Amino acid sequence: MPEYVSDAHDPRLSDFTGLRDVELRKSMEAEQGLFVAEGEKVIRRAIGAGYPVRAVLTTERWLQSLADVLGDVTVYVVSEEVMHGVAGFQVHRGALASMERLPVPPVTEALERASRIVVLEDLVDHGNVGAIFRCAAALGVDAIVLSPRCADPLYRRSVKVSMGAVFAIPYARMDNWYDGLEQIRAAGFRTLALTPAQDATPMDTVEMSDRVALLLGSEGDGLSSRWLREADEQVCIPMSPTAMEAGVDSLNVVAAAAIACHGLMRGTSIHRGRRQP
Repeated sequence: MPEYVSDAHDPRLSDFTGLRDVELRKSMEAEQGLFVAEGEKVIRRAIGAGYPVRAVLTTERWLQSLADVLGDVTVYVVSEEVMHGVAGFQVHRGALASMERLPVPPVTEALERASRIVVLEDLVDHGNVGAIFRCAAALGVDAIVLSPRCADPLYRRSVKVSMGAVFAIPYARMDNWYDGLEQIRAAGFRTLALTPAQDATPMDTVEMSDRVALLLGSEGDGLSSRWLREADEQVCIPMSPTAMEAGVDSLNVVAAAAIACHGLMRGTSIHRGRRQP
């Protein structure tokens, strides 16, 4: 049976408190091993991927929308006003679910059956990480590897922006940035470092091997000089000469990731038996 709650400060709702407070949520979620999924579609995808539900927070209007997948999960029903007071923003997608995290596999396990992967170095914006997961999953990338300082793919904004694609593609986090690429190469991957430098090899002409890793750098500085130097080849997305003359010499990291992921899949069957994003 649902539990009706009228106070935004009720301790039963602590999993959902202050969702816009990044530092609070990062420490709290790491300590308690949880994350928050927002909206019916995303919650369904998380459940389908095997993440256990701790509790659901919703309003009367949306109470029945998830009834078929929640079983005996605790559901807290609140007014729109209380929902806003708990979360700190207007929840437009009807429901929030507190989910238990699953163990993140080691890099070697994530790469075991992969042939095309994306490696993210120090992307700190949760929305960008979520958007790249969505691009990668939609285009058939097999796995994503994160450097130690990358933003959390299961942070609420990452999950929301990805539309649940973070549950559709395997990912792992490096233990060591300094030697991280060596581990990728040891697994048999050829590493392609994406750079805005127009003297690099155009992405649509680069020779693809059986196992290829696309390296994407941070939002402001791009890839570090170490990773650029260690990569097997530097690649670029050719820019229009007119755009270059106007001072537009690069794309934002999400747009670049989408184009580069499409190029990464060249020579593979886009309809091979992959996960659905």
